[in-house]
Amino acid sequence: MSSTAPRISGQTAGPSLRATVEGLPDYVAGRRATDAKVAALASNESHEVPLPSVERVVRESISRINRYPDMAASALRERLALFLKVSPEEVAVGPGSVGVLQQIMAATCGPGDEVVFAWRSFEAYPILVTLTGATPVPVPLDQDENHDLDGMLAAINDRTRVVIICTPNNPTGTTVGQSQLERFVAAVPSHVLVVIDEAYVEYVGPHGIDSLGIFRTHANVCVLRTFSKAYGLAGLRVGYAAAHKTLAQGLRRVALPFGVSTLAQTAAIASLNATREIQERAAAVIEERSRVIQHLRSVGWHLPDSQANFIWLRADEELKKQLLDAFDRADILVRGYVEDGVRVTLADATTNDRVLEVLGDRATFDKR
Repeated sequence: MSSTAPRISGQTAGPSLRATVEGLPDYVAGRRATDAKVAALASNESHEVPLPSVERVVRESISRINRYPDMAASALRERLALFLKVSPEEVAVGPGSVGVLQQIMAATCGPGDEVVFAWRSFEAYPILVTLTGATPVPVPLDQDENHDLDGMLAAINDRTRVVIICTPNNPTGTTVGQSQLERFVAAVPSHVLVVIDEAYVEYVGPHGIDSLGIFRTHANVCVLRTFSKAYGLAGLRVGYAAAHKTLAQGLRRVALPFGVSTLAQTAAIASLNATREIQERAAAVIEERSRVIQHLRSVGWHLPDSQANFIWLRADEELKKQLLDAFDRADILVRGYVEDGVRVTLADATTNDRVLEVLGDRATFDKR
């Protein structure tokens, strides 16, 4: 019997993609290390191995992977509600915060709508917005790499459905202050959803914002977080949102069925039960971040005050190429952004010292 597929009369091509999909840029993930000597600092993930308590419950859950996970993630939502001091009905979960953000876009946006966000910021924002048929409205960061909140307010119009505030911002690491954010939210029309994306909130120092306080006093605010960074669960894909009941219900309604695995739900609960250990790990990153930034500034590099687990080097295309080449020669993977700069994720002190050695004195790059 011939295995050749039958030809369909008159058919010259298969189904076509939507024009929106054909025009989408690819999401650029950080390069992966294939050799133990290579330092993988291109993705903002934890460089700590899983906590023993988390690894233990994941191993215990493996025997149940033949069963579908709890689609409602009831136990996780109840634990998150306790952690956030909200009700379980005000919690939605998804495969990473980016998965929850996709749920937010699907639940609120469509053709003709607009979504305002700072730029440069998280690379998935324009992709997720465009997929809904809505229009991304990026507002350039100011000269200090901060959100231009006045510019973002000016960009809001009758078509605006969502505004995203990424704090700490990826890839610059800069934050929005409490009073700034409160004034901004108060000025945003009540029908516009303000999403406070706090993927890196655990790495913020003692003067972080009270985003949940803003959420509780404004019906149009949603807080987005993830277990992929400080909690070290990037490979299990679980994030969450604190949203008011109607929106949270909508997020659960549009979620991919069974999108958060049993392993992810179990690991997330165990992580929330290990708050002290997570805080200790985050504190170590904060200490290293301070050391690295202070050293680089002392040798001529200009860096913003990152409050995340990475540092940001603003660079034109020529300097960016020099930096990427220098890091590649040193077997260090970092993340380059076209026309903007280079982001370097922080790791252990020894690996961070390798980064400092590559960067050396800022003036040496001008002489190359």
